Amino acid sequence: MAPKWRELADRLAERIRNGEYAPGQQLPHIRELVEAGEGSKSTVHAAYKALEAEGLVVSSRGHGTVVRQQTPLKRLGIARYDKAKWRDGDEVAFIADRVASGRAYRRNEQTQKVSRVKAPAPVAEAHGLPDGAEVYARARLVKEGAQPTHTLTSYYRPEHVEGTRLVDPTPGPAGRGGGFRVLYDAGYEIDHMKEELFARTPTADEAQLLQLSPGEWVVELHRTTYTADGTVVEYAIGVHAATRFSWSYDFKVPDSANTGGETR
Repeated sequence: MAPKWRELADRLAERIRNGEYAPGQQLPHIRELVEAGEGSKSTVHAAYKALEAEGLVVSSRGHGTVVRQQTPLKRLGIARYDKAKWRDGDEVAFIADRVASGRAYRRNEQTQKVSRVKAPAPVAEAHGLPDGAEVYARARLVKEGAQPTHTLTSYYRPEHVEGTRLVDPTPGPAGRGGGFRVLYDAGYEIDHMKEELFARTPTADEAQLLQLSPGEWVVELHRTTYTADGTVVEYAIGVHAATRFSWSYDFKVPDSANTGGETR
């Protein structure tokens, strides 16, 4: 049998999902549920913490436990990198997500710090660099309004980006079309990429930076971006607040038996 706090959390989650508790509405105080026979104070508290970790509610001093206002932001898969978006227009990846989700955005909701650093081991390996080699690290924090959604740090070889807008720390994307357009204009047209995802608990610094609720997890993303000849032009590590995103992929199903080779 499931613990009593889990059973209570599941009942409350169902009431949230069917609209009985609407977005922005406060859930009953803990003492009210205790008095109603839903369990002890510790049982109700644990149920509320579970709902918070699952992204269904937000708890704060003075406001109690409130149902989250918004559905998760749609984080596109392949479609967010459509060349027509950034090469011919100005729809960089995080903006493509907002457009697909029907959400408003401002370009300065992305801020960044740029520094030249010793390449961490996975970065050096991805770029094929020796130990001690330096790279540019472009660390971004992306927000939706006042709430952070994710961080993303891209690592570049200096010879690919020196003197370009990618080493400019001005808030917002790196000019029209963003970083991929900068690489394109420099002669490094992106052709394919690999993304790997990992779910984990956040570090204390990440929890503070992303304003995470207690128990909320993050999704870490590793992205390697290649030109057609296999040159790595970007290696990026992102940390996403897990409950603030849904991940959406739409792609043609491959058939390697008919193409004669492996699919990416």
